[in-house]
Amino acid sequence: MNKSNNGAAKKRRWLIGGLAVAALAAILWASYRPRPLDVETATVAEGRFEQVIEEDGQLRLQQRYLVTAPTAAQLQRPTLKVGDAVKAGDVVAVLAPNAPGMIDARTRNVLQQRVGSADAAVAAARANVQRAQAALAQATLEAERSAQLAKDNFIAPSARDQSRLAREAAAQALKAAQAEQAAAGHAASEARAALGRAEPSGAVQGMWSLKSPVNGRVLKLHKDSSEPVQAGAPLLEIGDTGAMEAVIDVLSGDAPRIAAGAAVQLATGRNQPPLAGQVARVDPVAFTKTSALGIEEQRVNVTVALQAPPEELQKLGDGFRVDARITVSAQDSALLVPSAALVRQGEGWQVFVVEAGKARARAVSFSDRNADSAWVKDGLKAGETVILYPGSGMKEGQPVRVRVAR
Repeated sequence: MNKSNNGAAKKRRWLIGGLAVAALAAILWASYRPRPLDVETATVAEGRFEQVIEEDGQLRLQQRYLVTAPTAAQLQRPTLKVGDAVKAGDVVAVLAPNAPGMIDARTRNVLQQRVGSADAAVAAARANVQRAQAALAQATLEAERSAQLAKDNFIAPSARDQSRLAREAAAQALKAAQAEQAAAGHAASEARAALGRAEPSGAVQGMWSLKSPVNGRVLKLHKDSSEPVQAGAPLLEIGDTGAMEAVIDVLSGDAPRIAAGAAVQLATGRNQPPLAGQVARVDPVAFTKTSALGIEEQRVNVTVALQAPPEELQKLGDGFRVDARITVSAQDSALLVPSAALVRQGEGWQVFVVEAGKARARAVSFSDRNADSAWVKDGLKAGETVILYPGSGMKEGQPVRVRVAR
C-alpha cells in the first residue's frame, strides 16, 4: 500500500517538473524568438514613368514697350497708375515745351540794343532795295531807247549791247539788295526771339501727347510727377499680361537633356492648379549664379510657352515666381517600384518583398529611376508587396507586420 502511494507521488512530481520545464522553455522561446517588425509597404504596379527636372523660375511678358520722351520737355503730371488698362492710341503722357531761361537786366538791355541795330539794318537794306529798283527802272528805259535807236541806225549795235548789259547788271543788283533785306529781316527776328525768352507768356503752346502703342496695362511708372525730362528719358512701361511666358534657369549639365517641345508643369502657388506649357527654346549661353549654399553654378535659361487662356494669366503678373517640372523622358505601362524600397547591395540593388509574413530579399535591376520611383526591368512582378524604408536592421526571413495607416 505504501509502495503504490510512493510511486504515484513520484510520478506526480515528475509530471509537475516536466510541465514546469516545458512552461519555462515556452517562456524562454517566446522571450527570445524574433518579433515581427512593423513596416510600411507599397504595391508594385504598372504606370507612367517620367524623368523630370525640377527648378524654379519666373513669369515674364512676351512683349513690353517702353515709352520715352522724344525730346527735352516738361512732363505733365501722369494720371495713370501701375496696373491701369490702356488701349492702343490712348494718351499715356503729355509733354510741354521747356520754359525759357531767365536773364538779368544787363543782358536784357544788350538784347534790346541788338534788336534796335537789327531794325536799322532792315531799314538800310530796304533803302538799298528801293535804290536798286530805281536803277533797274532807269537801265530798262535806256536799254529800250538804245534798242529803238539801233533799229533806226542812229547808234551802233555795240551801244545797244552795252545798255542791255547795264540793265541785266541792275537786275542782279536788285536781287542782291533784296537778299540783304531778307537776311536783315531774319537777323531782326532772331534778335526779337532772344529778347522774348526773357518775358515768357503764361500760355503753354505746342503740347505733345504720347500715345500707347498697344492694348495692355501699365507695368511701371518711371516718372510719377511733373518734372523736366531729357530726350530719351524713360517715362512708363506698357505690356499685355495676357501674353506671358516663363523663364526657368537649369543647370548647364541638365540643359542638353531638354528638347524643344518638352511638356512642362508650372506651379504658381498654394491651392492653385498648375499651368501647362512647352519648352520653346533653350538658350545657347550659360551664366554664373550663386546658389543658396553659396556655390557658384553655371545656369542656362529655358523659355516656356504657356498653354493657358489669357483670362487665367490676367490673375498673374510679370516676375511672378513659379516651380517648374520639365519632362525630359516618359514611358507608359512601366513597372514601377517606389524609390524608398530600394536598398544598395554591393554593385546592385535589392528590395524586400513580403511573403507569408516574412521579408524576402530580391535582387532587382531597373531601366531608369527618379526621385519618386524606379522603372523595374527584372526581379519583380506587378502586385507584389515591397517594404518601404527597410533600414539596416532588415534581414532575410525577418518576420514583419504591415503597419496599418490611421
